[in-house]
Amino acid sequence: MSEARLACHGVTVTFGGLIALDDVDLAVPPAGIVGLIGPNGAGKSTLFGVISGLLRPSQGRVLLDGEDVTEVPPEGRFARGMARTFQHPELFGDLTARQHLQLAHRARYAKRRIWSDMLTLAGFRAAGPEERSRIDALVELLGLGPLANRQVMGLPLGWARLVELGRALAASPTILLLDEPSSGLDSSATKQFEKTLRTAALEQGMSVLLVEHDVELVMRLCSIIHVLDSGTLIASGPPDEIRANPAVRVAYLGDDASPGRPAVSCQASEPSVAARTQQLSAGDRQMNPPAESPSWGARHDSSPRVGADSAIEHGPHEQLQPR
Repeated sequence: MSEARLACHGVTVTFGGLIALDDVDLAVPPAGIVGLIGPNGAGKSTLFGVISGLLRPSQGRVLLDGEDVTEVPPEGRFARGMARTFQHPELFGDLTARQHLQLAHRARYAKRRIWSDMLTLAGFRAAGPEERSRIDALVELLGLGPLANRQVMGLPLGWARLVELGRALAASPTILLLDEPSSGLDSSATKQFEKTLRTAALEQGMSVLLVEHDVELVMRLCSIIHVLDSGTLIASGPPDEIRANPAVRVAYLGDDASPGRPAVSCQASEPSVAARTQQLSAGDRQMNPPAESPSWGARHDSSPRVGADSAIEHGPHEQLQPR
């Protein structure tokens, strides 16, 4: 059995008298997509902070390709092949989508260019053939062609998340940490994200640790799933095993996991965390409909449109659909 690309051993985090994580063990194999799920407050973000180097554990170790990186800061872990995204996209509003990808690529492979690109008045210097080929391939993979040269300020959430994912992929990571990447996305954008992640993991041999409230997405994507509850790892295994696990059902549904009840699911009939998250996200989109977000028009063809909405439906909007 190959050595884990990423491993946590006995990770414990305390804040005063509060135990946020209690003796957590976790492993992500090479080229594997592993899920980390749990109710709100379970400790998922805290564990991500420890893995990425933003937090130091009270006890335990973090290993990257067998090397102990527990004391290594975030930039050191990035240099060793780790990249991550955040719950809320952290983008530079005045840069284009393509420039975000270029910046990440240069941060990994041409650090000296960052000074001329960002800290002088010279702006972005022209990309070389290798960099241009890499960035063009990412733009194609992400379906960002129509937006590649547009400033990201004001982009709908679906596109912003794809730009952030692309920025992480541009550094050619060996391990990618994704923190709730589908939050706020509609079904079409989620499918685009899922396709992109599968392709990237397969083609690049990249390992992925995915924190996500959309349980069905995790079940489809991940070969192994770890479940946290109140800082304790309560279950680990393949999707079917996690679905049927009584402890997981108790954590998510708050019931007694009696034999007559169905297994964990995010269908509308079950009031799961993922279902409540999707309902809240849908409410947000109705309050602030992203006219250019992936499949927005397609999902609301029955809704009356006037003025600009009508023009978007029959005009450039169609070209902005991710493939």
